[in-house]
Amino acid sequence: MSAALALICATGAANAAEHVTLTNGFDLICDHHSADGGRVRLYMDSGNTNFVELNALEIASSEHVDLPAEKPKTQMADVKLTPKDTRELLSRAGGAHNLDVDLLASVIRQESGGNARAVSRAGAQGLMQLMPATAAKLGVADPFAPGANINGGTEYLDGLLRRYHDNLALALAAYNAGPAAVDRWHGIPPYHETRVYVARVIHEFNRRVAARQMASAAR
Repeated sequence: MSAALALICATGAANAAEHVTLTNGFDLICDHHSADGGRVRLYMDSGNTNFVELNALEIASSEHVDLPAEKPKTQMADVKLTPKDTRELLSRAGGAHNLDVDLLASVIRQESGGNARAVSRAGAQGLMQLMPATAAKLGVADPFAPGANINGGTEYLDGLLRRYHDNLALALAAYNAGPAAVDRWHGIPPYHETRVYVARVIHEFNRRVAARQMASAAR
């Protein structure tokens, strides 16, 4: 077994996980892994069905990480912006990256429900649910600052759309499951969560565009 496969399993603590860096430069956060010969499965949750299977040589390094504990709902105060404030932030970010405001709003609805203080089980933070490592790469110092989070998430989504030649479904799948998973499966990964995520965001986006068009026609 190569040194890169000497992963520290995430079974010792409730919020432990594995941060895996691939040789192509992509990062993955997985719950645990299993190795069988020259193949490695990186499991995205505590179960054994949602995984990415890789050649051992595709793994450059790995490290144990402790994810932020999810706070009980009674201790986590929702911070929601007014529709006007949200629209202004989305308009600025969308204008900077030439992305539809309704697309960004649809992503936020699915990611955080508009709660600027949202933290997922995996540690994603803020309105557009940026992982700490992703936020750092994007220069987002405070993922809970609405403007900074939206700017970072918009830049990230813009990069994914360019990467996948404006294929919205693939870009959204990569936003949810990571580019490595999309590249590995040459399409939307067969993860239930990711497929539902893509469908819901596109459905919401289409709904918003239709409502916008109807409102415009009624004027």
